[in-house]
Amino acid sequence: MTAPFWLATLVAAGASGAVAATAHAIVNARLLPRARPTGSAGGPGRPGPDLRAARPARSVPAAGPARPARVSVLLPARDEARRIGACLSALLAQGDAAEILVYDDGSTDGTADLARAVAGGDARVRVLAGDGPPPGWLGKPYACDRLAAAATGDVLAFVDADVVLAPGGLAGAVEALDRTGVDLLTPYPRVVAHGLGQRLAQPLLQWSWLTFLPLRALRRSRRPSLAAAGGQFMLVRADAYRRAGGHAAVCDRIVEDVELARAVKRAGGTIGLADGSALATCRMYDSWRDLVDGYTKSLWAAFGSSAGALAIVALLGWLYLLPVLVVLTAPAWPGWAVATCVAGCVAGVAGRVVTARVTGGRAWPDALAHPASVALFGWLVLRSLRHRRRGALRWKDRTLDGAR
Repeated sequence: MTAPFWLATLVAAGASGAVAATAHAIVNARLLPRARPTGSAGGPGRPGPDLRAARPARSVPAAGPARPARVSVLLPARDEARRIGACLSALLAQGDAAEILVYDDGSTDGTADLARAVAGGDARVRVLAGDGPPPGWLGKPYACDRLAAAATGDVLAFVDADVVLAPGGLAGAVEALDRTGVDLLTPYPRVVAHGLGQRLAQPLLQWSWLTFLPLRALRRSRRPSLAAAGGQFMLVRADAYRRAGGHAAVCDRIVEDVELARAVKRAGGTIGLADGSALATCRMYDSWRDLVDGYTKSLWAAFGSSAGALAIVALLGWLYLLPVLVVLTAPAWPGWAVATCVAGCVAGVAGRVVTARVTGGRAWPDALAHPASVALFGWLVLRSLRHRRRGALRWKDRTLDGAR
């Protein structure tokens, strides 16, 4: 028996939506600024489009050349002994870093001692110590707040311990910040993924914003709700950061990076995204368990509300899973619906390929598993919502009660 017309129309509409989403990703891929290493170590590279016209012009003093920006690199760390060595060594090689501040957030694995040993007496490095956030704060926002309070730079470059910058990477990021003219810029690093679970889940980070976010509107719009950022590697002008209230304005937020971007917008600033795959790499998780725990702690808050999270899961299932089911059960569906769903399945894979090419990821054969990636993402969102409802959210041996 052939499926009813209304149901065939519904699934075909979802497949058509997948085609439109991939077309949007292709447009975004052409608009996305490319950040490249600069300076003696990195060379100039291809900078990508100049987007300064996308925001109101800054007033520039007429007298004398502008002095180079003083860049403060800020590294929050908690139990990062396995990673901080490579991260800090790469930061020490960045000639544009005026100072490198490390905040040890009550680590129990010798993170602070290792950081001092790697610094080897370099005068630019200061290791600050803490023993956990005060009431009303989450750990990472508090660590970033303490770092920013101690920083003296014109530009604050927040770098997570799982990020390793390429030679000239910091200078390239600052150049991209100046070229785009925004106040807060995320030059997304190349995500390093090992193992089946990571290769299924991690590419969805870049794919999601490249596919669904209108990048030009993200820069131009003053709406705080239209915001995106990645705290792994993020640059913000110090004056815009302070006008926005800094991390004190997002002290209890799980997705503090996106919330900080929104705060910058509320204060009259602008934000942007860039391809930073040539500037840095990031391996967020070492194991499947780490990945599941990391997504569980944050996905419930990534879409504004539980209803929003469920709506996103439903939307992705409509666009990318239902067409696969139709193709697998083709005899039960009208020919035109099957043809549309085949186009939708191809578009989903093509969108992943586009994203991989733009952000330095692995295109093949991983893109072929896009429906499995979407299904895994849906499960992770539902798991996160369930743990939030039960009050069972934890991260690095700390409960996340009161997080928003």
